[in-house]
Amino acid sequence: MGLLSWILFGALAGWAANVVVGGRYRRPLGCLGSILVGVVGAVLGGLIYTLVTGREKTFDWDLSSFGVAVLGAVVLLAFVRLLTGQRTR
Repeated sequence: MGLLSWILFGALAGWAANVVVGGRYRRPLGCLGSILVGVVGAVLGGLIYTLVTGREKTFDWDLSSFGVAVLGAVVLLAFVRLLTGQRTR
């Protein structure tokens, strides 16, 4: 994927992860925050996928790549919220 694709893919994955982790009372991350969470989450998701399956994950524009990216972003957001003490109402 090119740089623009990673940015768009990261923004979508970061937004979806924020919806999953935050629920109804989520705090908006903003565009840059969603991109960062999504891209770092995709890398983290790829590492988790490799550890679990033993196969390397290549990211393309497909549903499985999006799922892995969102899973990594959810893990990242949950970990950050655990460290910072943010809770939902």
